Amino acid sequence: MTATPDARPRGTRLPRLARRRQLLGAAQEVFVAQGYHAAAMDEIAERAGVSKPVLYQHFPGKLELYLALLDEHAEALVRTVREALASTSDNKLRVQAAMQAFYDFVAGDGEAYRLVFESDLRNVAPVRARVERANTQCAEMVAQVIAEDTGADSDEAHLLGMGLVGMAEVSARYWLGQHGKIPKETAEKMIARLAWRGISGFPRSSS
Repeated sequence: MTATPDARPRGTRLPRLARRRQLLGAAQEVFVAQGYHAAAMDEIAERAGVSKPVLYQHFPGKLELYLALLDEHAEALVRTVREALASTSDNKLRVQAAMQAFYDFVAGDGEAYRLVFESDLRNVAPVRARVERANTQCAEMVAQVIAEDTGADSDEAHLLGMGLVGMAEVSARYWLGQHGKIPKETAEKMIARLAWRGISGFPRSSS
């Protein structure tokens, strides 16, 4: 097979964790560029500069490789949102930080967001479960803040949390698709202002 222009040279022996990181990086490049169905394990191995047997030593199949990448980036999104919400006790700033977390994720290197939000495997059960879990975890964290601050019941708070998460995700992906027509910081602030004007209209809990 002809090496791709970005293929890594073979022959370097790496510790297992470093090799796994290398393989995941190569796989991300191929999956993002081609989608799951068009991606080939041959090309991923070539891109990483390893033989197919080495690739299969770490990942028994293409789906397992894809799920490992999806887990990594979904967890990164949840962690970023958690850190954003914990960064301040000022709710207006919390909204801004949460919106920025989604914009940072979408604008991150390697277009990893496509694996989470634009996967061509969304109808495959283990992929759907992971994406739904990440969205639910983000929404639940936002909902907890809303419930504590407004006294809204669990169902209402979760609906509001899911609405804010959806606003962040969809607007961030749209912004990226416009290729920088609006500066990132400006876009974040616009959406945060819109979200805050909505959520701040709910009465604060008297407790």
